[in-house]
Amino acid sequence: MDGGKRLVLVTGGGGGLGRALARTFAGAGYRVVISGRNEKSLESSAAEISRHGAVHYFVCDVTDKTDVEHLAGEISRQLGAVEVLINNAGIARAAGFLEMSDALWDNILRTNLTGTYNCCKVFLGGMLQMGSGRIINIASTTARVGYPYVTAYSASKHGVLGLTRSLALETARRGVTVNAICPGYLNNELTRENAQRMADRTGKTAEDILALFAASAPQNRLIEPEEVAALALLLAGEKSAAITGQAINVDGGAVMV
Repeated sequence: MDGGKRLVLVTGGGGGLGRALARTFAGAGYRVVISGRNEKSLESSAAEISRHGAVHYFVCDVTDKTDVEHLAGEISRQLGAVEVLINNAGIARAAGFLEMSDALWDNILRTNLTGTYNCCKVFLGGMLQMGSGRIINIASTTARVGYPYVTAYSASKHGVLGLTRSLALETARRGVTVNAICPGYLNNELTRENAQRMADRTGKTAEDILALFAASAPQNRLIEPEEVAALALLLAGEKSAAITGQAINVDGGAVMV
């Protein structure tokens, strides 16, 4: 029971990676809160995670700072202080740069980058008051290198990495660590949806596109959400206090920087 009843918040907890993160932390003895915009998805996730440990869910749109502040107030009132924040909420849409609408650009940046900013801004103060805390930002290998057809997503994740590094420096002597995890192509619904979009545009099958995604890594496979969750659990642990400001790839060797 590594968690020792510490409280972890996982944003975007209704989806595949968020669910895997929450399930892993619940199984390790953490009290888990998941948030997201879709109440049905959250309810489904919570029902499954509850078999592994304590879990609560709250509807919250991370792009709305007032909504995040309300979430923080409810968590504090009902459960106590958040000690581990995992900024997982995000969206990914494949589109060529000239085809991409301004609305899509705005939506991706607002969700992936501003949403992470909002949560850090709201929850960091409490961690600093306690003199301890962990912030884990789910970035991407697109935070390290560019990929075609995901300009907005890559820009948002580069921003998340910059935010991570700057916050790590500001909090380095105050008991809080801030790190980023950079997964490669995940074996989840977002990857399959983007594979289908690319297939529709290129005339290939979704299976062909998924095979290309897998082949981009020397291990020639997609990354399981549980592999990302295992690293998050390590970074949240007391013995990882010296790890801060890092961007750690979980990508089968695809990006070695």
